[in-house]
Amino acid sequence: MSQLALVIDLNVCVGCHACVTSCKEWNTSGWAGTMVDQNPYDADPTGTFFNRVQTYEIGEFPKTETIHFPKSCLHCEEPPCVPVCPTGASYKREDNGVVLVDYDKCIGCKYCSWACPYGAREIDEQQKVMKKCTLCIDRITDENLPPSERKPACVLACPTSARLFGDVHDPDSEVSVAIREQGGYQLMPEWGTKPANHYLPRRKMSLKIHEDELHRVDNPLLEELELPVDEGASIDDVAF
Repeated sequence: MSQLALVIDLNVCVGCHACVTSCKEWNTSGWAGTMVDQNPYDADPTGTFFNRVQTYEIGEFPKTETIHFPKSCLHCEEPPCVPVCPTGASYKREDNGVVLVDYDKCIGCKYCSWACPYGAREIDEQQKVMKKCTLCIDRITDENLPPSERKPACVLACPTSARLFGDVHDPDSEVSVAIREQGGYQLMPEWGTKPANHYLPRRKMSLKIHEDELHRVDNPLLEELELPVDEGASIDDVAF
C-alpha cells in the first residue's frame, strides 16, 4: 500500500500563510464543504482550518531566531482517531493511506479529537461534524487534472517550495529521498501513531552581530533609554 504524505522543510518556510489561505479556498468550495469562519480574528477566534502555521521565537537576545511551524493532520499509519470513532466515520483509505472523515456518518462526538495527540481535528460549528486535512483528496485523485496539478492546494501555493508531497513508502520518491538525505523526522514518534507527514529540520546557521548594531540609539531591539532627569534642561539639551 502506498502512503501519501507531506514533507515540510522548516528551513525554508517563511510563515507567509499561503498554505493556510489556499487550503481554505480550495476546501471550502470542494469535497470538504464550507469551512466556517464566524469570528476569525478576535481574542477567542472560531473557525475551521485544515492547516495552521504556528510561529515561535527561540534563543536569547541578541541571538534569536523565528521558526514557522505548519501543522495539520499527519495521516498516521496507525491513526488513534479511527478505532475510537463509534460510527466508523473516521477511516483510513487502503489504496493511499489518507485518513478521512465520512461526514454522513459523523455525529460530532469529538472522540477522534480527544484521541489525536496532535490536535489536528476541529469541529465545524455550523455543520456539527469533525473536519481535518484531507490532503485535497478530491484533487489528488482527479484523473482529469494533469499529473503536475494532482497535489494538495497548499503544496502548489507555497512560494518557497517548503512543502513536498508524495508516497513515503516509495524509496525513490521525492519525499522519501528528502527524508533520507536531510534527516526528516516525525512528530512525537513515542506515541506509536507512525505519522506519515515528516519535517525537515532547520539547519544550523551562524549569526554575526556587529557591536554597533547593539548600541545604536535607534536600534528597535533595545529597550527605551532612560534619559537623565534635569528639571532645568530641555530635551534638546540632553546628549546621548
